[in-house]
Amino acid sequence: MNNDRDQAEINSYLQYLQTQRKCSAHTVSNYQRDLQQLDSLASEHGAVNLAVLSHFDIRRFTSQLHAKGLSPTSIARKLSAWRGFYNWLSEQRTLETNPVIGVKAPKRAKSLPKALSVDDAVHLLTGQLPSHDQTAPEKLCNYAMFEMLYSSGLRVSELTSLDFQYIQKPDHVSAGWIDFDAAEVTVTGKGSKQRSVPVGAAAIEALQRWLAVRSSLVKSLSKSDSSALFLTARGNRMTPRAVQTRLKAHALALGIPANVHPHVLRHSFASHVLQSSGDLRAVQEMLGHASIASTQVYTSLDFQRLAQVYDAAHPRAKKQKPTN
Repeated sequence: MNNDRDQAEINSYLQYLQTQRKCSAHTVSNYQRDLQQLDSLASEHGAVNLAVLSHFDIRRFTSQLHAKGLSPTSIARKLSAWRGFYNWLSEQRTLETNPVIGVKAPKRAKSLPKALSVDDAVHLLTGQLPSHDQTAPEKLCNYAMFEMLYSSGLRVSELTSLDFQYIQKPDHVSAGWIDFDAAEVTVTGKGSKQRSVPVGAAAIEALQRWLAVRSSLVKSLSKSDSSALFLTARGNRMTPRAVQTRLKAHALALGIPANVHPHVLRHSFASHVLQSSGDLRAVQEMLGHASIASTQVYTSLDFQRLAQVYDAAHPRAKKQKPTN
């Protein structure tokens, strides 16, 4: 760290993100790491403190990170963190300029989200494994989680934060819960924004089957875990990592030729709903995207699917073999 003032200002900014902007602990941790790296880069180049950095310095740091192999996406995230810090700092004391303004990350190749085919998605959720007891609590929990991910397009963090019902106590307020009567789930997404999403009949049935045995895992839970909808074998709230591991193992056991993780089911939900309805705004609302631009990528995914169908079906789509 260059000096105590830099450290104090970074700490104050992180506190601002947590208390005023209501950023998650994960987001605040990322900002802290990015700002510490900025300070390290500044120290390496002899800068007295962060306030004296120039536009040229930031461009040089960006080039260094790119030369070290950091991806354009990661560099863009760091620039965003740095830019936000300097915007905040300019309100605390006088700065000549925000040195990050105008600095852009290297261009990155646009990639489409990975989504399962409808057949693979259905197979993932209905495939039976005869060698396993399908009535075991862990299996019922798995199927309920997987159904919820695909039925409502939830982020894995939103899934694991669900409570079995809405709870408001001095030490715990539900971030998400299921309303069985309305057949919808309420979650708290990015930016602490709440949204409600429909839950399909298959997911409702899977949830009810899981809730019927959930009590067998409720042992000596902590106060925060006792309300959790999804539990591990030890009776603790399910973690995103555990969901990821279970989903991947389930897909591999069924022979699905794809790297299936929770976000794949979110992508599959968005792609399949858009294919059927064509309603981009509705998909945006259900996914909780702040910008329609984030949702529009699924129109490209839909076109890619149509192009594959065309290439496979149209007699003149493929190059003809030359005749001798």
